Amino acid sequence: MINPISASQLIIRFIPGITFLLEGIQKFLYASTIGVGKFTEIGIPHPGFWAPFVGVVEIVFGAMLIIGLFTRLATIPLLIDMAVAFIYTKWPILASKGFLPMFHEYRTDYAMTLSLISLLITGAGYYSLDRVFQEHKKNGLTS
Repeated sequence: MINPISASQLIIRFIPGITFLLEGIQKFLYASTIGVGKFTEIGIPHPGFWAPFVGVVEIVFGAMLIIGLFTRLATIPLLIDMAVAFIYTKWPILASKGFLPMFHEYRTDYAMTLSLISLLITGAGYYSLDRVFQEHKKNGLTS
């Protein structure tokens, strides 16, 4: 029988995991609009370095969330990614237009951030590689 709490954790992992994985890939596929070009447009220094770096971070750690591998650890660089994105893209809206217009633009980021915080607190859940490794370790199956 499927445990509803563990199934919920799986869904919560998929929300940011799939989103980051696909956004990271797009930073390479559409570099002029989502990658280096976007980083240049919003004023991130050294966009030729940071856009591909962030793309790799999003791909690697997004995939780790999807499969539930080192889930708590994987949330940390993604939360940093979210914080930097907030500073460069949402803070100017907050400063110029106020809270509600900023929050309208931040709604997806807000859901992603809370999903990541939830995973940082609870871990990956039953349907994950983290659980498989914990079971092996608990049963003395590691070398």
